[in-house]
Amino acid sequence: MPKNPELRKVWEQRIADYRKSGQTQVNWCKENQWSIHQFKYWLRKIENPIKNQGKSTKWASVILEDHSQTVENSLRIEISGISIEVKPGFDPAFLSEVVRTLKSTC
Repeated sequence: MPKNPELRKVWEQRIADYRKSGQTQVNWCKENQWSIHQFKYWLRKIENPIKNQGKSTKWASVILEDHSQTVENSLRIEISGISIEVKPGFDPAFLSEVVRTLKSTC
């Protein structure tokens, strides 16, 4: 909604008058001494209020399943068809050596 709702109402009436006139936008604006740019601005604002308010929020339902008892936290890394599973508490230096070795041999 604009900062000045009265101004929006004024423009809604002006646009209704334009539609009733049967004139082109340019001719109607000239006859009524309105800027065509201002007219088009308000026409877009009134005809597409959601689009002109920025991005609209759309909500989606999400159902989370509790896998905490059955799935252990881990990370699977695949390099050249070889799979490595990394679990919490892994040794980063050792993993780095393994990955370097795989890269040099594959």
